[in-house]
Amino acid sequence: MYIYADNAGTTKMSPVAIDAMTKCMNEVFGNPSSLHSTGQRAAEVLQKAREDVAEALGADFNEIYFTSGGSEADNQAIRSAALFGAKKGKKHLISTKIEHHAVLHTLKKLEREGFEVTLLDVGADGIVDPADVEKAIREDTALVTIMYANNEIGTLQPIDEIAKICKEKKVTFHTDAVQAVGHVPVNVHAQNIDMLSLSGHKFHGPKGIGVLYVRKGVPLFNLIEGGAQERGRRAGTENIPAIVGMAAALKEAVANLDENMAKISAMRDRLIEGLSQVEHSRLNGDAKKRLPGNVNFCFEGIEGESLLLLLDEKGIEASSGSACTSGSLDPSHVLLAIGLPHEVAHGSLRLTLCEENTPEQIEYIIKEVPEIVSYLRNISPVWEELEKGEKKHVI
Repeated sequence: MYIYADNAGTTKMSPVAIDAMTKCMNEVFGNPSSLHSTGQRAAEVLQKAREDVAEALGADFNEIYFTSGGSEADNQAIRSAALFGAKKGKKHLISTKIEHHAVLHTLKKLEREGFEVTLLDVGADGIVDPADVEKAIREDTALVTIMYANNEIGTLQPIDEIAKICKEKKVTFHTDAVQAVGHVPVNVHAQNIDMLSLSGHKFHGPKGIGVLYVRKGVPLFNLIEGGAQERGRRAGTENIPAIVGMAAALKEAVANLDENMAKISAMRDRLIEGLSQVEHSRLNGDAKKRLPGNVNFCFEGIEGESLLLLLDEKGIEASSGSACTSGSLDPSHVLLAIGLPHEVAHGSLRLTLCEENTPEQIEYIIKEVPEIVSYLRNISPVWEELEKGEKKHVI
């Protein structure tokens, strides 16, 4: 059996998105900045995609800026708020310790440029307390940036409460919603979100295309200089086929959101139930306040990298919270932030589902994971020490 369970990493493109892109590449090759008929046809297609994305987010079309993906959108949002704040003498930025590196590394760079950054703790459930956000806001706070849903442990943050606090305090609020859009309801106007980042390949659209939503009146500075594309805020000829494919995928995802959430959540809960039977295992993140398709476990006494490789041999493609696979010996900053010790954080497994997964696949995973965990523990000197009582179990 072949099972793809790494949808948080990327999703398979939907036929709807592929068809939309193919049609666009065949029929709409013009530059939307050109004044001739072919160029204006491309401009019309671009405008329709912008309107479709805006409708899916509860935004106005002129609040949508197309980018190369979530990382660029995060960078532009954070740097814009920081630079505008600095002009008013506000050089304090607030975020959390579990953000994506597109956010954390941008904040770190701004620190080197003279800004002060407060990274808030999260609870053991991976959720930040809105009261902590409110306490951290100062007179010189320029921005609060907190992710909508965590890419590793899937926890959903109390975005509505945080955005309300920021609005009352007159502080710009940005959310990295790369993992959330297309998977849970998002309405930027209703939720008082000032800026939001998303990426097409997380909801069955193409890679290399994303969106930065910017509420009307919120200033935006350029990351890329050049032409006057995207109302002068993001230079470079627009990638019309990718934009059209992303818009089609997002429209489809939002149209089927309730049905998909119910189906995927049921599989998620069954998978959590099954893997919880493994002794000395732990579900990471809140059991309910999480993305419909996210299941993240730690298994004491094993290495996540070995688990991934053996699962792959069984036809199960997943990922790990451990950064071992990227060549680092350090475990996930997210798992450390929720209080896991290094040795436990190394034994993590992230399984992320979509509507194409099936209950039969879930049962196969539930069967195979415990067997592989048992095998790895049997050959682990660490597990032997734990079982002999030479070391104490942590979970």
